[in-house]
Amino acid sequence: MTADHFLGGEGILSPSNASVALIVVDEKHYLMQRRDQKPGIFYPGHWGLFGGAQDDGEERFETLRRELLEELALEFDEVRYFTELSMDFSFNGCSWVRRSYFELSLSRTRLNGLSLGEGAEMRLFEASELLLGHRVVPYDAFAIWMHATQRLAGGKVRR
Repeated sequence: MTADHFLGGEGILSPSNASVALIVVDEKHYLMQRRDQKPGIFYPGHWGLFGGAQDDGEERFETLRRELLEELALEFDEVRYFTELSMDFSFNGCSWVRRSYFELSLSRTRLNGLSLGEGAEMRLFEASELLLGHRVVPYDAFAIWMHATQRLAGGKVRR
């Protein structure tokens, strides 16, 4: 059995700005990555969205394009900005970081061309199955909940 590196086994972590994709397949499933079970990453062994850390001088859209190419061999033309979450890490000497979320729609047939280049596995989930039954990176879970329900004032409910 593989060791669980969550809650103590992560090692030294370095928060940074990131761009990630809410990859929506056939309008109701989310493509997720089960993060590797290893030290040095946030939330090892959890399901998370594809994407990652922003390099110095890189714009958030460029980050998303690079990360999805590295992690899935996925190239895309259209993506929609969804939201951004900011977190303050000043409690331990770091700064504010932001996590930018983009919506990317894919057909189920497009999944055949993807190749997992990072993470333990990838899988499709409906929002309720994912959020109620699995370990999910908390900030990604919040973004998925907002996207799936659109329960904020002015939004429409999506199923």
